[in-house]
Amino acid sequence: MLEQLAINSNTYHGYSLEDAVKGARKAGFTQMELSAVKSHTAHVLAEMSPKELNSVKELLRDYGMKCVGIGAHSNVMKEEGITNLLKSVDLAVEFDCNYIITATGDTHEVADVIDDQKVLVANLEPIIEKCAKLGKVLVLETHGHNFPTGTSLIKLVQSFNNRVKINYDTANVIFYGNTLPYEDLEASIDYVEFIHLKDKLGLYNEWNFPAIGEGDLDFTKLFGILKKANYKGPISVEIEFTPSGPANLEEVNQSVKRSFSYLSKLISAWKRKL
Repeated sequence: MLEQLAINSNTYHGYSLEDAVKGARKAGFTQMELSAVKSHTAHVLAEMSPKELNSVKELLRDYGMKCVGIGAHSNVMKEEGITNLLKSVDLAVEFDCNYIITATGDTHEVADVIDDQKVLVANLEPIIEKCAKLGKVLVLETHGHNFPTGTSLIKLVQSFNNRVKINYDTANVIFYGNTLPYEDLEASIDYVEFIHLKDKLGLYNEWNFPAIGEGDLDFTKLFGILKKANYKGPISVEIEFTPSGPANLEEVNQSVKRSFSYLSKLISAWKRKL
């Protein structure tokens, strides 16, 4: 599973994509999920010029970093969110990756309540059609109060006849859903095709997402669930720290390095026991 690991560039929120690529590559990562969220972490955007996009591609090539997904969180309950996500599908073509990642509401706000799922389904349909036409997969993240867990997303995903999958965030299910990820992941794993691997400390609704291995989650148990299900998709590591954020770039880099080291040792030791 080491070959499935990637780093979510949102880990470097507040820093440049060059900072993210350099730091993650030095830590040992060779794959990256590019954050394309205009209101939060805009490392790539659909509005970028061909020259700007080529510069990003050159940066990735120079550091031997492959893009595995575009994190294009958009509020698809609003017209501008639908438009943004449609345009963002083109980024997956630009960077030759299979996945577009979004939730259903704002990036971090969770005030919107989806009363009628039929509206959401209708809003997502043109995006799904474009993904299908271009050979891309839309994955919906466990995020917000409407769809905080894997099991809460199953019915929605089923309504799209296997054309949409789940992006399972191992810490969001705690933060938004007050649910530990183990049984929930097992129950929804057949629909999961992308993982946000995130650790969690503190109360369930406390924003505290440290380096992997420094929180409360049992990653040996989580990897066991993935192995049993023969999960083959990306495992994108995300560190979101606390509300105050990291002190500096060095703290981010060290957290990324410790996360990769922890996961490398865990996966190697786990494989020897099989």
